[in-house]
Amino acid sequence: MTQTIPTTAPPTLHWQEGGIDCSAHWRSERGAAAPKKVVLADDTLSADVAYRLACEGTALLWRGDFQNARQLLQAMGRRIDQSASTDKRGRRPRQTGFQDVRHSPEEAAAAAAKGFHVHRQAQAQRARVLGMVLLSFGGDYALSLRRAPDVRQACAQAWGEPAEGEALSVASMRELLGLISAFEWRKNGVEVDALGEAPHNRIHPYYGVFSPLRGEYVGLVATAPVPKNPAALTAFDIGTGTGVLAAVLVRRGIGHVVATDMDERALACAAANLEQLEVSASVDLQKADLFPEGLADIIVCNPPWLPARASSPIEHAVYDEGSAMLLGFLNGLAAHLTPKGEGWLILSNLAEQLGLRTRAELLAAIASAGLRVKAHMDVKPMHAKAVDASDPLHVARNAEITSLWRLAALEQATPQ
Repeated sequence: MTQTIPTTAPPTLHWQEGGIDCSAHWRSERGAAAPKKVVLADDTLSADVAYRLACEGTALLWRGDFQNARQLLQAMGRRIDQSASTDKRGRRPRQTGFQDVRHSPEEAAAAAAKGFHVHRQAQAQRARVLGMVLLSFGGDYALSLRRAPDVRQACAQAWGEPAEGEALSVASMRELLGLISAFEWRKNGVEVDALGEAPHNRIHPYYGVFSPLRGEYVGLVATAPVPKNPAALTAFDIGTGTGVLAAVLVRRGIGHVVATDMDERALACAAANLEQLEVSASVDLQKADLFPEGLADIIVCNPPWLPARASSPIEHAVYDEGSAMLLGFLNGLAAHLTPKGEGWLILSNLAEQLGLRTRAELLAAIASAGLRVKAHMDVKPMHAKAVDASDPLHVARNAEITSLWRLAALEQATPQ
């Protein structure tokens, strides 16, 4: 196969240091553009000045102590929180959105949607400001700052192994902290009860691949009814991610599973997990946009739950703009089911609680795709944010339900 060589140059960050024009490869997993204005910063910079410069769009290329930079980032975060909780006169703004009481479902939904979008705007602004503290990395991804940890492995897992003669690169400290956290998650793994007993029940998520921390949706797949003689069945796992649902299907006795994804990082992650779980012999991994060729007895899909636009590539696991993946799955499902096959759609109702999609719209999409609902299984999520009253989305999260919808093609005879 001939490899296509990209013709566009990688993004570059420019700055001046000691009267010399400098540049480096700009790295941003969230797709942020390289800052236009960059100044050098060190331990003498106060948090107030750093916060003001960052808000103005000036990036701070750090030349001081690594741990001091980390403390500076935390101090800037506190200033963002303080700014969000008061107006220009130092008063707390009137609560809107989720806390407002409305007299009709339509008004309540509109208020919830408004609150969600305000929350996302605040998140984006926070990410932009905190992303202005920058670090420079050597060709081997090493940091040359005082008290800096060895981050080479964490960076290599996210960015790929450095090539010989790799140039200097720059990334935000906030992104580096995310890489370090992901490195630890990948190393230690996530215990998934539905996969059985330890130590053979851990999933190791790669950076940028959605982690199965919320085990309730995995539990639904582990308990949904399957036909007799599962070894004779074929299942599709659409958008496999870490491969956790494909592994659960094999552990349930399904004889053949085809797991698809479009993301190369996800496919590599799934391959590694399925291998260490010793189920890879029963799973065929394929790069495909939703469905592979052929028919299946069970087709599982856990699309992103919120129909909103992702603000960065890494958010595509959470946001499904225009419900594109959800509708693509529904509209293609009937054509890929065996005569008695079922589609298992895993979906939270958080979008409904946030006023982003109604239950009627979901049911209409199912019917429009030539499908019927045989049954659905519901479970109440048990994650920290659902009980955190300080979370701006607390009201919606507290009312959230995760469901597995058992779908069949309309031409299937209704069981007696």
